[in-house]
Amino acid sequence: MCSVIKRSEHTNTKNELYSHHRNEIRMSINLTGSNETVEATDALARAGNDEDQMSRPKLLFAWSGSASAMFFVYIGAALGVAYGTTSALIGIVLTIITYGVINALLSKYSINNRSTVALFSRTILGRTGSAIATAIFALVAIYYSVFEGSIVAVALQAQFGGQLWFWSLIVVLYTTPLIVGGARRFLDKINGVLLPVYFFGLIAAVIWAGVKFDGLHVAPPVPAIPVGQGGPGWLAVYASYMGIWIMMMYTMDYAALGRRDDTKFHQWVTFGPIFYVLAYGFSGIVGIVLVSSIPGFEASEGGVAVGIVNMMGIIGLIVIVASQTRMNTANYYLGTANLADLARRVLKIKAPNIVFVILNSVLVYLLMLLPVLQYILLALAWQGVLVTGWVAIAVTHVLLTKRQEHGQIDDVHYRRGNPAGLTAWIIATIVGLLMLQLKYVNPDLAGIGSIWGPIVTAVLASGVYAVMMLTTKHKTALITAG
Repeated sequence: MCSVIKRSEHTNTKNELYSHHRNEIRMSINLTGSNETVEATDALARAGNDEDQMSRPKLLFAWSGSASAMFFVYIGAALGVAYGTTSALIGIVLTIITYGVINALLSKYSINNRSTVALFSRTILGRTGSAIATAIFALVAIYYSVFEGSIVAVALQAQFGGQLWFWSLIVVLYTTPLIVGGARRFLDKINGVLLPVYFFGLIAAVIWAGVKFDGLHVAPPVPAIPVGQGGPGWLAVYASYMGIWIMMMYTMDYAALGRRDDTKFHQWVTFGPIFYVLAYGFSGIVGIVLVSSIPGFEASEGGVAVGIVNMMGIIGLIVIVASQTRMNTANYYLGTANLADLARRVLKIKAPNIVFVILNSVLVYLLMLLPVLQYILLALAWQGVLVTGWVAIAVTHVLLTKRQEHGQIDDVHYRRGNPAGLTAWIIATIVGLLMLQLKYVNPDLAGIGSIWGPIVTAVLASGVYAVMMLTTKHKTALITAG
């Protein structure tokens, strides 16, 4: 923190923000609730001491719902088919290590400063850049809501028949109320039940497949990818998981609710390698086993749901609905909260929270009517470029500066832009997106573009930001900082 901002001014700013948000929340739908019961992304109740923050088990349970995404089963299955079991497992192990290290850094910073993605983005990108990051975060959360919701809709259709548009509507209608405070508090209470349903349900699916289809099988070897085409295979798997570095941004928003005394625990367990051993390791292995064991099992996200339901019937449907419901409430909530933050801070639109709840749900439903499951890998590639650049800049900033800025500093203390962050993000994103287009220049270059695109993006973003940060006067967009 800089010395020019006096402690008294900082305290007054925090108190004013806290009072403002308390009054605002009383006048509208309780979207955020309290830090003890829900995962929040705005400034509500962050100004107090650690007594206001979520306890260790409550934050662990709130975040653990993210491990139950059926998407993690799908991506393990898809990558196992594409690159072979050995390459998939190596890539998953390297991914778990990377996620553990990066999230240890970001979660510690976020816990110490009550800093969410939107608030931290002001530091590295400035107010304008923060608005862009918030918009991307909102869109990606909506994007995941669509995919995860589509899985449930496809599963319901597989079990009961009917039109997909109808089941998509049912999914949106029952999910929307769950992001309102009271319903979300109820969901947090039953999360301890829903998560075991997911894990034991997947274990049951593996055993079921082994019994029904005469033993478990391993996918046949896949020819190695030549280095000249972007290989080896494990690197392709690793790059594919970079497409979901959005989990780093999710981590910051959740970690902002943690208590400082629990930092080490959250670094290793809640947001660290132990969590990803379950989320990526366990789910990925299940996906690899199922796709190689069930005849006709399709390595697509919709195919995973249909395969489990066709094999296990109503029990499989319960597993799908239980897991996806818990995960998707986080997606709906983060999409809604970031839409609201963008509208209020940038567009100066003052509307009750219920307006943004409805807007988010309408957008999700309309997108669910499109064949989104067919384009998931392409979407991951584009999203990977945008998000990995931001994550690389964030990690570089945390590593290179000892100055930490509390999330409750008001926007007026920040410049519109931070040249170092914006330049690094723009250059890295342009290069990454251009690399994704190499397949249109020469089909033989498709592998190089898709595999090396996110990697080059991250390295370039970090390098440019580090150089500019170390050679320019301003190390952050905070006006009073050097």
